[in-house]
Amino acid sequence: MIRNHLLELVTFIVILAFIGIFLLVSANGAHTFGGLDDLGSQKVGEMTGRPADSFKPLIPQYEPPSGEIEATLFALQAAFGGLVVGLVFGYWLGQKRRAPAP
Repeated sequence: MIRNHLLELVTFIVILAFIGIFLLVSANGAHTFGGLDDLGSQKVGEMTGRPADSFKPLIPQYEPPSGEIEATLFALQAAFGGLVVGLVFGYWLGQKRRAPAP
């Protein structure tokens, strides 16, 4: 019985650990989350002596005109990603069920 549910138990423990670490890190609230793009720009700026704001991307990033459009695009991206993941797992499950039993 335990062997059948070992993966679920490990997954549950990992999720609990992730939530615990997130709550522990975000408890004091004295820090800000920044991306690697900002950190990289700052380091290059320190090395070259140019301010980090002077760096422009080669391909400009699209900025939607309103927050509603941005949220809609994010929801569409999440739905598409969920569809792809569901199709992959469904295909694997179908192949497993179709395979002859040894």
